[in-house]
Amino acid sequence: MTRFIVGRLAWTLAVVVAITILTFLIFFAAPGVDPAHQLAGRGATPAAVATIKHDFGLDRSLPVRYALMMKHLVIDRDLTSYSQGRVKVLPQLVDAAPVTFSLVLGATLLWLVAGVLIGVLAASGRRLLDPLLMGAGLIAISIPTFLLGDLLNLITQDRLHGFFLFSWIPPLGYVPFAQSPWGWFSHLVVPWITLSVAYVGIYSRVLRSKLQEVSEADFVRTARAKGLSPRRILVAHTLRNSLLTLVSIFGLDFAGLVAGGALVTEVVFGLPGIGALTFHAFQDLDLPVIMATVIYGAIFVVLANTAVDILYAWLDPRTRSSGFDPAT
Repeated sequence: MTRFIVGRLAWTLAVVVAITILTFLIFFAAPGVDPAHQLAGRGATPAAVATIKHDFGLDRSLPVRYALMMKHLVIDRDLTSYSQGRVKVLPQLVDAAPVTFSLVLGATLLWLVAGVLIGVLAASGRRLLDPLLMGAGLIAISIPTFLLGDLLNLITQDRLHGFFLFSWIPPLGYVPFAQSPWGWFSHLVVPWITLSVAYVGIYSRVLRSKLQEVSEADFVRTARAKGLSPRRILVAHTLRNSLLTLVSIFGLDFAGLVAGGALVTEVVFGLPGIGALTFHAFQDLDLPVIMATVIYGAIFVVLANTAVDILYAWLDPRTRSSGFDPAT
């Protein structure tokens, strides 16, 4: 297992370096594009453009440009958004990251619990319950996030805000947990529901399909022949083996959302997270912020994928023999 982890981490480091190089080439070496003017933003003065060229070494070779960009981003952490009046980029990412983590973690808890429960109920063999739950799951998957968010905003913020069920929901925005735990929860509960609905539908349908597949396996038939109760077979055998499938898709889903995939939910509910920061940066053509968020998102996805691979290898030792184990 140790050799597998070391090999996987080495591969992850190589991928991260490749991502930074690719991102650098897109922003600093695209044919016909002057990166100095892009970094300076709209309406930049010649003096500002000259300053940027000096700071980033844009009149030097590509390797030197890449090294300087990494130095500004990783070592000095002073990458500056000139279009915002020389505002540091990384403090914006640091301020936005807890908002996105709070949103995604809460939604994750909801969709995992609800998805597993619905998937188990649907696979329980009851003829009426299965099509009803799977039909509801398909509807949940089909509803666009922005539409569901706007609908919930209309209900909780406008039409029925005076109703006792929704009167406690505050205006759109975000309150840090350290400042007010209740304010943090009350601002995020509706976004949690909005973000989790589609994933509840996906995970319940995937789990139900896997449970039905595993229930026909030889080891499950053997457990039935031994006289084990249906509940014990479900928990100790069928569900345990079926959850391995969810581990794989969960890692990528979670990483994608934290990396900016929750953009629509953040914008709809006025949450100043990574997704909203990226959205506004594209609107303003704020290249330094776009660069930083792209690299941040890509690196987080790679690291999360590595963590999932290691967890999957721990849960299923057969996977260690493929890919990265030098012992094989």
